[in-house]
Amino acid sequence: MDITRRTVLGGALAGIAAAGLSPAFAGAATAPGGDDFAWAGFLGTADLYWRRMPKTWYEGPFLGNGFLGSGIYAEPGRNAIRFNVQHSQVQDHRPEFGSLFGLARLPIGYFTLEPVGAITAIDWRMDLWNAELTGTITTAAGSLSLRAIVHTGQSLLAVEIRPSEGERGFKWVFHPAVAVSPRADPVWNKPPPAGYTANPPVRLSGSGDARLAVQPLLAGGEHVTAWREVTRGGVRTLYTSVAWSHPAKTSVARALSTVRRASAFAALTQDHRRWWHDYYRRSFVSIPDTRLQSFYWIQLYKVASAARREAPVMATSGPWLENTPWPATWWNLNVQLEYWLIHGSNHLELDAVSHALDQYRSNLTSQVAAPYQADSAGIPRTTDMTLLNGVSNTTSGFPVGIPGQDTPTPEVGNLTWALHNVWLSYRHTMDRRLLAGTLIPLLRKAINYYLHFLAPGPDGKLHLPPTFSPEYGVNAPDCNYDLSLIRWGCKTLLQNAPGDPLAPKWRDVLANLVGYPADANGYMIGAGVPFAKSHRHYSHLLQIYPLHDVTWEQPEHRQIIETSLNHWVGFEGALQGYTFTGAASISAQMLRGEQAAFYLGELQRRYIQPNTMYKESGPVIETPLSAAKSVQDMLVQSWGGVVRLFPAVPTAWGDIALRDFRTEGAFLLSASRAAGKTRWLKVHSEAGAPCVLRPGIEGELAVTDARGRSRRWRRLANGDVQVELERGEDAFVYRKGDRPDFAVRPVAPGGASTPWGLP
Repeated sequence: MDITRRTVLGGALAGIAAAGLSPAFAGAATAPGGDDFAWAGFLGTADLYWRRMPKTWYEGPFLGNGFLGSGIYAEPGRNAIRFNVQHSQVQDHRPEFGSLFGLARLPIGYFTLEPVGAITAIDWRMDLWNAELTGTITTAAGSLSLRAIVHTGQSLLAVEIRPSEGERGFKWVFHPAVAVSPRADPVWNKPPPAGYTANPPVRLSGSGDARLAVQPLLAGGEHVTAWREVTRGGVRTLYTSVAWSHPAKTSVARALSTVRRASAFAALTQDHRRWWHDYYRRSFVSIPDTRLQSFYWIQLYKVASAARREAPVMATSGPWLENTPWPATWWNLNVQLEYWLIHGSNHLELDAVSHALDQYRSNLTSQVAAPYQADSAGIPRTTDMTLLNGVSNTTSGFPVGIPGQDTPTPEVGNLTWALHNVWLSYRHTMDRRLLAGTLIPLLRKAINYYLHFLAPGPDGKLHLPPTFSPEYGVNAPDCNYDLSLIRWGCKTLLQNAPGDPLAPKWRDVLANLVGYPADANGYMIGAGVPFAKSHRHYSHLLQIYPLHDVTWEQPEHRQIIETSLNHWVGFEGALQGYTFTGAASISAQMLRGEQAAFYLGELQRRYIQPNTMYKESGPVIETPLSAAKSVQDMLVQSWGGVVRLFPAVPTAWGDIALRDFRTEGAFLLSASRAAGKTRWLKVHSEAGAPCVLRPGIEGELAVTDARGRSRRWRRLANGDVQVELERGEDAFVYRKGDRPDFAVRPVAPGGASTPWGLP
């Protein structure tokens, strides 16, 4: 289905409406065409290409809808192409073996596309705009034309193949996986708990023209893969669906129904494309670094392929389960970083974190030790999709520990950090229901857990017994990871629930909590425990980022921020990809665009794989997604009640275009930078929150509404601009006497760029 001129124009008009421009103002203030650029063409510049056969999951195309996922690459050692079939809800249900074995995600299996002749060449394209893989497979016997989607609204993988005459005999073969935790693979050297065994074998059967792979589970329930191949003319289409149920066994009917009611491929793509087109149009970013711009848009494709509000919170590899030692959801960094980019990109519809913490809140109380369950809550390092850790030991899972006790590991801050993500969602929407219904009740319990252990020392300050700073490996009193979270939590509670009976206690904590332990090298892990070895995690620096308790805008803290950052990244041995995303975002807070760009460049050079995935000893998804957030931090920052435009852009980014970039305060920001100068910005207020801008526009300003009439505004003492905006109102800010073009268009590329994939 080609994108017609009518479709493109319709999208452009929708974009103008979304930007809040009246047609009259848009026509008067923009060049001919206004926002009328072809979205398909723009996103096409970010498409991934394959001219060489991908051999692994981190080289090949990937499709998904938050639940069902498929990665495509060569079947090892065979003349075949693998289409994985995995599902984010498919897990075991044996809590007695812990989150990493008994509650682990389970592999389902994969199809192989087996041609008649030997594969001699491929030419594939991952079409981001349509979320569809297209291309050809050339063989010694002919060719196979390929189209594939995982439908955005159905648990359905559809693969359409148009074979040449010599390839009419190609076949599909399903290979069920053993339903056992991937962590049990001997390659990981993680012995399972005593008594742990794999689930029973898959039962293969037929049902009319469909085939079934039914996987019974020892704990009850099942997951079912159904598939059906339909031939129309010379075209063969494979439809595959996965359904899961526990404890009931109701999956067969649902999986069969999905594959049997599936439309022809062309019809099936219509609402699939409509959803993706609407998704991309919710925001716009364009920078001259074409390679990084492409990377950014691929992450937006990836996060919508991996996340939905109602889907399980992303496990370490999203829905694309591969062999991994981490077949669970990790809460001491992975989850937080996975979802940060949804806020600025205006995609709160993907916020599974807030949804899951609300839906399974009773489980959070059960995860702290019994003496504290009356008023406290916590989240383990590792959980299943219902936020449970199960019974744990040294290999099966990591529960919430108890400060001051060595066993289990006293890692206790993860719920508070996860609630910072919920707070970000609240601040970016100003949704009082999220604040009052989810954030405050759970944050109250998370901070209560700390209150059981804080005690005054000889210095009169409140101190915390030894806790664990992810992932340094040493317990430390007054651990900076926890002190930063306690401060942020108490401040947030006081700001938003000042009349709570516990408010006096929160004030006391803020007045008397010990300061952050530091030495000549900057922030330490905790009191008496210096940062003295290479360490990938910035758990000891959360007060700088993302909590913004210690900031570059406070001159007295600049030296310790710079010293801490340099000392942290100065130990090369154990650094990993997200070290560089954290360093980039901290550098952006320091207003150092060149340094932030350097760290992102090092990330791409060292760690990002051909399809923009990331791996350590196994697949992990958080680092590339958090790199997109680092790009956002260079373009817009909105912490502390101030919206900062282009705070940390490198000199090479002379031209930048933004539209509907979501900020704290529930503002949608659009802006243009040309030849190294900010020309204009437009802010739309969804909630009527106080609006303070740092526009970075030189000279005397004009602040107007959409019809050019002056808005009420004033300069603050530090030069910031405070604008009076009610809910639903807009303000345009530009240099007085200027008449800028308010259109938003892609900026010119800064040079040639190699596409992602294996071009």
